[in-house]
Amino acid sequence: MGKIVGIDLGTTNSLIAFMDKETPRVIKNAEGVGMLPSVVAFGEGEMWVGEAAKRRLVTHPDKTIYSVKRFMGKGFDDIRNEARLFPFQFVEGPVVRVQIGEKLYTPPEISAFVLKELKQRAEAFFKEPIRQAVVTVPAYFNDGQRQATKDAGKIAGLDVLRMINEPTAASLAYGFQKRKEGIIAVYDLGGGTFDVSILKINNGIFEVLSTNGNTHLGGDDIDQLLVDFIVKDIFKHHSIDLSNDPTALQEIRIRCEELKRKLSSAERAEISLPFPQKKITYRCEIKRLEFEELIGPLVEKTMGPCKQAMEDAALGPDQIDEVILVGGSTRIPVVREQVAALFKKVPHSEIDPDEAVALGAAVQADILAGGITHMLLLDVTPLSLGIETMGGVVSRLISRNSTIPTSAKEMFTTFVDGQQSVAIHVVQGEREMVKDCRSLARFNLTGIEPMPAGMPRIEVTFLIDADGILNVTAKDIRSGKVHSVEVKPSYGLGHDEVESMIASSIAHAQEDFNERMLIEARNEAKTVLRHVEKALREGGALVGEPERQEIDQSAVALRAAIEGPDHLPIREALDRLDRSTQHLAALLMDRSLKEVLQNKKLTDL
Repeated sequence: MGKIVGIDLGTTNSLIAFMDKETPRVIKNAEGVGMLPSVVAFGEGEMWVGEAAKRRLVTHPDKTIYSVKRFMGKGFDDIRNEARLFPFQFVEGPVVRVQIGEKLYTPPEISAFVLKELKQRAEAFFKEPIRQAVVTVPAYFNDGQRQATKDAGKIAGLDVLRMINEPTAASLAYGFQKRKEGIIAVYDLGGGTFDVSILKINNGIFEVLSTNGNTHLGGDDIDQLLVDFIVKDIFKHHSIDLSNDPTALQEIRIRCEELKRKLSSAERAEISLPFPQKKITYRCEIKRLEFEELIGPLVEKTMGPCKQAMEDAALGPDQIDEVILVGGSTRIPVVREQVAALFKKVPHSEIDPDEAVALGAAVQADILAGGITHMLLLDVTPLSLGIETMGGVVSRLISRNSTIPTSAKEMFTTFVDGQQSVAIHVVQGEREMVKDCRSLARFNLTGIEPMPAGMPRIEVTFLIDADGILNVTAKDIRSGKVHSVEVKPSYGLGHDEVESMIASSIAHAQEDFNERMLIEARNEAKTVLRHVEKALREGGALVGEPERQEIDQSAVALRAAIEGPDHLPIREALDRLDRSTQHLAALLMDRSLKEVLQNKKLTDL
């Protein structure tokens, strides 16, 4: 099978690891450094990756790409507001593209350069080709972002055997090295993303109970807060506006990263920035307390997902045995303090928070290679999946926090007589109505035999693989016609949307329920009215005039109720129409039975 490596493809830094006998280890470069800056620079027909590229951030900011993970699987509209913060040029279009000279690059292509560098590092270490890898992704990466990550691996010449969620990977590293069991929470604040997962470890089985997070919140945002503070302070004291100076902004950003690290261990730190062209040198001392006040709201934003993850797992802080910190930003004291206060225990950080995810990926790689046989990983899908049914209602097939891989089947039918095709609309989210969820894919199942409404049987199957990627199949049971699609979602998921989906579903639960009940009642009423009209055409003469009038009046009342805003009057009108048509239904049934018996006698003769 060959060597299988584990890769943490990070926003700020990336790492590659392997299982060295019974210990996961990060592969380091010739200088003994494991972390590779996720930065790619271009110029003069050359390309640089990692530390060499990072050094060009100040000298060539317009040709040096960083934090590309934040753009994976997104469209330009998703990052339009954020694009102004970066010195390189974005090109408008359905997908994010960066222009360097005459060439255009997508985020998967840029990420592939980083993966290639890691791949070459491993090949130099092992002195053999590396073709297979386990790659980690944020738990809240959607299908499009996961597919983009897989595409990056393919471009880099890697077969991505499995993608696992970053906090889950960290728990694997922790569980493997500490050999502990119980309920653990993984708090992962990385360079560009935040994840939290609650897991149960029992006899080598790692079962994810719930997951939550924000795919657009991390150390980069802390750096940006510091950059904005410094730029404003320079303007305040020197009346110089550097907000549109790419070179100056990159110099400030690099110094702010250093300042953040210093304030994680010291009570105060000084920043000194010479600007010869402006004939000034800016100096400022920042106290840790000031820094904590500045980033306080951002740290607080991570607490909501933590509370929701515990609620989804039906657990309180007292039932969490351990809390693991992952990601470089968890070195900041105020982050640790907030986590400790929420979970009511001191969090663990014995495993290097920068390396934990890569080490866990190496453990999973060894599981796939057959080296580790006493561990099993059971991950979950973060959001519910379903399809649109009549009236814009969501029929949910797979609920959020379902263990993956998983599958679900449900039978549907047609709503119109003679219908020969069915539109399948796949959605993701927690609301009852399609308009409030995220569209993932649309396709048509054609070739259905024309039949009365309600007669065809359409079987829809959802299958989520171990990478969290969804495959949808629709099958006409009668004709055997099948249409299948691997869902590659349409772009358009804003960074706040994922975080707010669950909260929105709770806030609008009663409203959504009422709207769903109204639409389902209307659909049922329209179907019943069609059947009543058909029954009257075929057997109206079987009942007397008073009974016929009562049926007509009940039908009129139901049509009026359909136009109203409440489902209860529709249900009442349905009950009235049902009572008024019971005698007619019985007469039609008797007539049908007599016709069947008469035909049988003729056949017997």
